[in-house]
Amino acid sequence: MLKKLDKRTVVIVGGGLTAALISRRLTEQGVDVVVLERGGDHTNGAEAKLPSQRDELRWDVRQGLVQKCDVQTYTLRHSRNDVSLPVRWMEAFLPGEGMGGAANHWNGHTWRWAEYDPTLRTHYANRYGKNAIPANMPLQDWGVTYKEMEPHHELFEKLFGLSGKAGNIEGKIQPGGNPFEAPRRGEYPQKPLEITEAGLIFKQTTESLGYHPFPTPAANSSGVYTNPDGQKLGQCQYCGHCERFICEAQAKASPEVLLYPMLKQRKGFELRLFSHVLGVNYDRKTRRVTGVRYVNLHNGQEYEQPADVVVLAAFTMTNNKLLLLDRIGTPYNPATGKGVVGRNFCYQTTSGVNLFMKDRWINPFLATGSTGTVIDDFNNDNFDHTGLGFLGGGAISCNVFGGRPITSRRVPPGTPRWGTQWKKANADWYAHSFSLSVQGSCYPHTENFLDLDPVYKDAYGQPLVRMTFDWRDNEMKMSVYLTKKIEAIAKSMGADIVSPATPRKSPFDTRVYQTTHITGGTPMGIDPATSVVTPRLQHWDAQNLFIVGASVFQHNSGYNPTGPLAALALRLGDDLVQYVQHPRML
Repeated sequence: MLKKLDKRTVVIVGGGLTAALISRRLTEQGVDVVVLERGGDHTNGAEAKLPSQRDELRWDVRQGLVQKCDVQTYTLRHSRNDVSLPVRWMEAFLPGEGMGGAANHWNGHTWRWAEYDPTLRTHYANRYGKNAIPANMPLQDWGVTYKEMEPHHELFEKLFGLSGKAGNIEGKIQPGGNPFEAPRRGEYPQKPLEITEAGLIFKQTTESLGYHPFPTPAANSSGVYTNPDGQKLGQCQYCGHCERFICEAQAKASPEVLLYPMLKQRKGFELRLFSHVLGVNYDRKTRRVTGVRYVNLHNGQEYEQPADVVVLAAFTMTNNKLLLLDRIGTPYNPATGKGVVGRNFCYQTTSGVNLFMKDRWINPFLATGSTGTVIDDFNNDNFDHTGLGFLGGGAISCNVFGGRPITSRRVPPGTPRWGTQWKKANADWYAHSFSLSVQGSCYPHTENFLDLDPVYKDAYGQPLVRMTFDWRDNEMKMSVYLTKKIEAIAKSMGADIVSPATPRKSPFDTRVYQTTHITGGTPMGIDPATSVVTPRLQHWDAQNLFIVGASVFQHNSGYNPTGPLAALALRLGDDLVQYVQHPRML
């Protein structure tokens, strides 16, 4: 039997980074907030303590911090003509579970996107002409500018104590930083992380080729740091256990370290763990939401939580699912191009190459999730696309994230997959190899979208989210171009062996990890015919429903989405303070 609870002011679905940033502002102003999170609290678990924190099998290989696929997974088809099937092991991208969400097991790369990214369609049309944008690429401006978002970027970087080197301070290019970055007010809060041996080789080579290497901007703390809220980070120990792990030294900026401990002490804040949201109550006559429905995973009791305001701040797939389940907004129809929910679903386009250098001691074990050296010369539209036949690009980087014994076994091409020669190759090359990679953009395509699967259901009896996705012509051409670039750089680095570099090709394979950076489905914009939410993240069809997260992006860039995602969340926190005082279309 459904149990109805007392009304609350703001209910937020999802207990990750965006929920915490919004709650920080609301509770500061005395606004009542309830956060519903389906997972638990990792703070005092085995995942946050030595020696069990170092358990590569448990947290990395077996994905101990990731959404459970036997409870809720997704289905995939590559085209509308295919039959969809459930993804039984989610390796391609890794949704989080528990207080802090995916920002607990992230690597820490934190970018501001290009100054032109929020107005990308206008930018490309102005530079190359409207005909340069294919008809099947529904790029849209976001309805917001980088200049509007810059103060929120600044605040987030201080809250999370980012380590890095500025490349553009108020329009003046800074030596050692990224000359292509959007202008910023000042330096990063902390100095960059230490550069690796592989990074030094990459830096020397790319500079000789006329490119502009710089350190990856990182949420891994290069020193001891206290943020504006008085929350503290320890200094990174370069232990090599960042991605898919929680940092036991509290040196990786994350919500469970910097935000939730503070929020739990504030009056008016409530975090309900093990609360799986089943739906959003929507009144079509008044065009307002009235609350949410959820189940307590401990006792199986279902609840209705009334609210004045509902915020969907969950992972991209969940934000889409909740709108589709309760028919809030019109689902996207690829046959007509009409509808908005599920539209502009994007991923990222990656490729890589391995290098082997017998006379250079790389020592991969001394690393962090963000010990990378990057060039941005071929990212997005930082280079001339005239005559190339594609739009977009990617960051090219030399990353050494860790040398963990199970998954960090890089061996030359032709090495047997087992036996004496395989063992010898491991011993010979473990400390003498590294890789170069491309993290490329992914622009929307009319045939890439999300909807509800008509056959398969989750453990709660609800339809699974269905991905119709594949690498399309634009992304495959871009991947060929950038993969040739990294192969040329690799061959200039003096390696004894360079493995073949393979560009991204169809079909999309969920068994291969690429990034967790999926975006879209609930895009923001100025036109309700092509967007789900307004530029203030307010649902066009429900004044008191707001959506935040990567699902509101109109496209995916060659950067990690955390920076703009966090900036949008901080701005929404400011907006909601005003909205609860005077409800209206912002």
